[in-house]
Amino acid sequence: MLEICIDSIASARAAAAGGADRVELCAGLPEGGTTPSAGMIRGVRAAFPGRLMVIIRPRGYDFLYSEAEMETMQHDISVARELGADGVVIGCLTAGGQVDMDRCRQLMEAAGPLDITFHRAFDMTRDLSEALEDIIRLGIRRVLSSGGKPDVPAGTAQLTALVRQAAGRLSIMPGGGVTELNLGGIVRKTGVREIHLSARSPVRGGMTFFNPGCFMGSFTQADEYGWREANEDKIRICKTVLSAALAEAGPPV
Repeated sequence: MLEICIDSIASARAAAAGGADRVELCAGLPEGGTTPSAGMIRGVRAAFPGRLMVIIRPRGYDFLYSEAEMETMQHDISVARELGADGVVIGCLTAGGQVDMDRCRQLMEAAGPLDITFHRAFDMTRDLSEALEDIIRLGIRRVLSSGGKPDVPAGTAQLTALVRQAAGRLSIMPGGGVTELNLGGIVRKTGVREIHLSARSPVRGGMTFFNPGCFMGSFTQADEYGWREANEDKIRICKTVLSAALAEAGPPV
């Protein structure tokens, strides 16, 4: 299962053309991903025929949410369901760095039959092994993780241990720093069967005028009118590499 992290309709089209199985739609990728707009969910649903996961995260920073934020997330889940999402990506923590079981259950109840991924809030827990068992008890089927490290290459050993601990009870999906160049090795080392990456390349907008004395945000100072989008060719390569690695590994035990 190849999942591409996207934040635009153009990236959704590239994911479809490149053969991605699933996308995770986010806004605010520089903040680690926040809930996209209803209009964006609708547009991506029209552009991508595969499985669509929508992150439900009202803001960046930590994963300790107020009652008002919980109400916001529950409403956003309902909107995602109505607009045709196949699943949602959630994660709530306690102040002490544990999985917030009660708040996660509230979001799961709002999700109903939707597929659910626990996002990289998992990597910010105090004990990954403990958190994994809590998520299994919740009945969530998938965890997105870099192994508690800044990226997957640095967390490969921990990811391998998590796959062993999970023992097929849920899927460990590496995400963070995965590219078409290291994907195959990560799959072979860890034993995972799903993987998450953005497969992006730089693009430029069509503006010919640029005001050098102004910028719109702290993340755009270096290049106000340049950004990155999912690249169809990279995604196609990733799909080929993933398929080869999984064929080499054989069927899941």
